[in-house]
Amino acid sequence: MGEKSVERVGIVGAGSWGTALANLLAEKGYTVDMWVYEPELCRDIAEKRENTFYLPGVPIHERVVPHTAFAPVVVNHSLVVMVVPSHVYREVAEKVVPHLDQDAVVVSATKGIENDTLLTMSGVWREIASGREDVHFCCLSGPSFAREVVRRLPTVVTLACKNITMAQMAQQVFATDYFRVYVSTDVIGLEIAGAVKNVIALAAGACDGMGFGHNTRAALITRGLAEMTRLGIAMGAHPMTFLGLPGVGDLLLTCTGDLSRNRTVGYKLGQGQKLDEILADMKMVAEGVKTAKSVYFLARKLGVELPICELVYKVLYENADPGEAVQSLMGRELKHEWDREMDIFQALEKVVQQIQVSCFCY
Repeated sequence: MGEKSVERVGIVGAGSWGTALANLLAEKGYTVDMWVYEPELCRDIAEKRENTFYLPGVPIHERVVPHTAFAPVVVNHSLVVMVVPSHVYREVAEKVVPHLDQDAVVVSATKGIENDTLLTMSGVWREIASGREDVHFCCLSGPSFAREVVRRLPTVVTLACKNITMAQMAQQVFATDYFRVYVSTDVIGLEIAGAVKNVIALAAGACDGMGFGHNTRAALITRGLAEMTRLGIAMGAHPMTFLGLPGVGDLLLTCTGDLSRNRTVGYKLGQGQKLDEILADMKMVAEGVKTAKSVYFLARKLGVELPICELVYKVLYENADPGEAVQSLMGRELKHEWDREMDIFQALEKVVQQIQVSCFCY
């Protein structure tokens, strides 16, 4: 699959991010077939050229064609983008796989970890698409609010695939003069970063909601990055991924940006609102709420210490008081800043050694 061979792109999911990517690709000249879950929204997109549910006020390009069936979105499409919430990813993917063309490229733009299996989306995909080794799985992640992308504001993301050639081909499809795409082979790193940053954003929002200052937020983001990296390395990720766009870049955006749904949920929790009431008022999914449970149990399974993520889980699912959770963090045993980070340093040391060997060989 090269950029010139792609004429139609399938987008599975018509939330704000799916719609933004559909518009971006349509503006590049591709015909974009988009699967829409809600029949009434499908009609609105077709007739009003607007996503009235998830991205109101944004004109949808005429080359974006909405559908409520999977086949028109997947059959005869060499590139298919999965942009559905993580808790329905398996169900939707099971319906997509049978329609995929041979040698199709699937780009996953979903950030989350499945609750029951503790699998990232690539893990879910491997289970469902077993026997379809001809299909190439990629992951797209990075600091990217949908509303800023549709405004064509400069945005930079990363696209990962174990097959670097396929990553580079997909890179060409998505890249524009305002949407810059880097490539990577670290799929699991992108996925862990994209999932954990939403959990940390809930904590950052809660601290802001309780009226804590910039000092608190900066400390939370920094220690959150350490937790994200720690879990990622335990999962086999490359440590440098967490210092890049999918890691620190997306973490900063989600913890500080007013457009962040996860930060907004955390902010309201910090102000004393109940989780059920907050979620009832939201149309779009705050992935961090469900992911907090997955991250908590995944960390326990792997024996990885994630104190911030653990307290987010307890606030969400065990009715812990956010203020007491902060005091619990502050009152932990005093220690060296790098006590728990030796695995990170060892991984980075291996990377440096590999670079030195590579340079010596040349």
